[in-house]
Amino acid sequence: MSRQEKLLSRLLAIPKDFTWEELCKVLAYYGYKELTGGKTGGSRRRFVDEKKNVITLHKPHPGNIVKGYALREVVEHLKAKGYIKDE
Repeated sequence: MSRQEKLLSRLLAIPKDFTWEELCKVLAYYGYKELTGGKTGGSRRRFVDEKKNVITLHKPHPGNIVKGYALREVVEHLKAKGYIKDE
């Protein structure tokens, strides 16, 4: 099992300790690029793929752990766009 497969498997389990960096790696694997708005961008982040599909999230702060609802939204989006199979 590759690192990406392990990360995806971990994401699908919606763990309580999934980090922002792990989420960015999973999205990058599917071709999403992180965009920030404005001069500093604040905590809002947009991820856009080559088909112009957009995922909008808030980068966690002061910690680095992504909330469960955000992980569920990402999983739903990736399933809806056909990146991962609905099991």
